[in-house]
Amino acid sequence: MEPLIVVISGPSGVGKSTVAGMVLEKALRLVRSVSLTTRKPRQGDVDGEDYHFVSPEEFVARRDAGGLLEWAEVHGNLYGTEAVQVDRQLSGGMSVLLEIDVQGGRSVKKARPGAILIFLLPPSDEILEERLRGRATDDEGVILKRLENARRELESAEYYDYTVVNNDLDGCVSEVLGIIGAESDKRGAEDPELPQ
Repeated sequence: MEPLIVVISGPSGVGKSTVAGMVLEKALRLVRSVSLTTRKPRQGDVDGEDYHFVSPEEFVARRDAGGLLEWAEVHGNLYGTEAVQVDRQLSGGMSVLLEIDVQGGRSVKKARPGAILIFLLPPSDEILEERLRGRATDDEGVILKRLENARRELESAEYYDYTVVNNDLDGCVSEVLGIIGAESDKRGAEDPELPQ
């Protein structure tokens, strides 16, 4: 029985990192894939834990060598998932969670059709803007760019297997765990040891 690849996507500010973190705490045989990025670390970011921070030249070299399962340019920075990292986890019997953007999610689905794609939706555009402004990590120009990108990303929800509204955090996490459990059962896949 094969473990699963689970992709969580959604616009900036929807709570992807929070939801993914809580799902990972509850599912014992599910690990997070750590993406490569060319963006500068934010305060509190840990290299190798939050992202693998690399130069644009190193990123392009890895991409051009065919080492990335998916990659995308988001907000002027490059992000990608190393195929070897995902395959190592899968061959070790662990299901893998990728917290990536919609471009990456669609690329993963094309490369690995069995991947489960879950798109997180905000309760409303107003709440999404509130969350982005509340983070206080970006200037006004970046916030406006993220809001513009969010509108485009929301249109990509139709390409995902599931959509989940992140209105109530605990409810959202429970719904995501339910999807993973149901997909494991349906596919006869390795159970990621979800809570009962």
